[in-house]
Amino acid sequence: MRIRLSVAVVACVSVCFYYVPQMIAQQDDSLPQASRQDQKEENAARATEESSSKDTRVDLSPPKDDEKNHPMSSAAISDAQEAPSDVQEMHPWDPHKAAKDVEVGDYYFKRKNYKAAIERYKHALIYKQDDAIATYRLAESLDKTGNSTEAVNYYLRYLKILPHGPYAADAEKALTRLTPVSRANAVAK
Repeated sequence: MRIRLSVAVVACVSVCFYYVPQMIAQQDDSLPQASRQDQKEENAARATEESSSKDTRVDLSPPKDDEKNHPMSSAAISDAQEAPSDVQEMHPWDPHKAAKDVEVGDYYFKRKNYKAAIERYKHALIYKQDDAIATYRLAESLDKTGNSTEAVNYYLRYLKILPHGPYAADAEKALTRLTPVSRANAVAK
């Protein structure tokens, strides 16, 4: 029974692949010559509209007297760009990417490439906002580069996430060491 059914399916499929294109070709022959020419011209027009060629470029420059006719338009555009918005950029929560970024940041930290480590730890915090390890290591990296005010912020943030975490004592020591320095930097500015 199964063999007969599969043979019937194969026969049906082969008939469809053989006869359907021939039937379409016969229908095309039955169309009048003028309508076939119209279809060719229409297809050619579509092809030029959808061209991905660099030769077909659309002019996006403003009209000739645009500045004179609309003198305040540039101010309105700049105001719209600077206006605060209620729209917040959303980032996907991906702890696997965050863990990989922390791993790469650790690699850079061990090699004393603190700027690269800072970027990786910041990138990890994009994908996992309250990652304690990334926050602490970012604070450490910022501390190593001499950016004490930002380091203090990240040490405090770490202590807020994990007040009794594995690096809490180190974070508190760093805060006592950096707090007078960050106040002196704030006064100097």
